[in-house]
Amino acid sequence: MAFNIRKICTYIEETRIEGGKVGDKPVTMAAVAAVIENPWHGKGFVENLRPEITEHCSDLGALIVDKLVGVMGGAENIEAYGKAAVVGMEGEIEHASAVIHTLRFGNHYREAVEAKSYLSFTNKRGAGGTSIQVPMMHKDDEGLRSHYITLEMKIEDAPAANEIVVVLGASDGGRVHPRIGNRYIDLEEIAKEKAAQQQQ
Repeated sequence: MAFNIRKICTYIEETRIEGGKVGDKPVTMAAVAAVIENPWHGKGFVENLRPEITEHCSDLGALIVDKLVGVMGGAENIEAYGKAAVVGMEGEIEHASAVIHTLRFGNHYREAVEAKSYLSFTNKRGAGGTSIQVPMMHKDDEGLRSHYITLEMKIEDAPAANEIVVVLGASDGGRVHPRIGNRYIDLEEIAKEKAAQQQQ
């Protein structure tokens, strides 16, 4: 039996101006969220969460990825990606983690966009209308700070106490005006500083 999905929600935002300055191009971020019944709700402390993970997470991941790729107009338009899960107030954070932190769930997304980076994530407990943050990074290069970008959304009636909201996020670019450099610049500067200190 698959996860019971109460509803699927789509969120889209397009940023054109940041800091009072028009960007070179609009940046679109989107998310697809599935509101599912928590399969471990009301069962007390469940020692082994693997049976439900093994049986259902792959299908859920495939469904959300298919819808998100469609929203973004194709996998080739996705530069940054991430995931999140929020469990309702009568669930454990481990229940949220169990759904999204599996290869069966995440591999559908990585394969669809031909990614090299890991999927950044958040998982937490919350009530209906709680803020859901989906942190993202560049799908191929974890060191590109320009693509450290976060989508924030909420669903007014989810998660209910017995539900989990499962989300995948995507962006077709980085922040509108990135200008802090990337991790490699920092590493180069640190290496130069160490070399200068050794020469003293």
